[in-house]
Amino acid sequence: MREMLLMSTLGCHLCDDAAEILVQVMDPARYVVDIVDIADDDILVEKYGVRIPVLVDEASGAELGWPFDHQTLFSFLQALD
Repeated sequence: MREMLLMSTLGCHLCDDAAEILVQVMDPARYVVDIVDIADDDILVEKYGVRIPVLVDEASGAELGWPFDHQTLFSFLQALD
């Protein structure tokens, strides 16, 4: 199972939109996504504060930044395999 992180924060409507796309595209049998609230970590705020939501593949470190749609996410996931 491939582990991913969704860099996010509370009250981020774009993050909510991104999460909805993840639910629609990603197969839960192949992927697990943990939502990381960047507000809890100064380093993450510095790195992602103006870029969230960002999907991060834990194994490779590859990132998919917003904006993304269903096709962009699908292409990103295919490139990881």
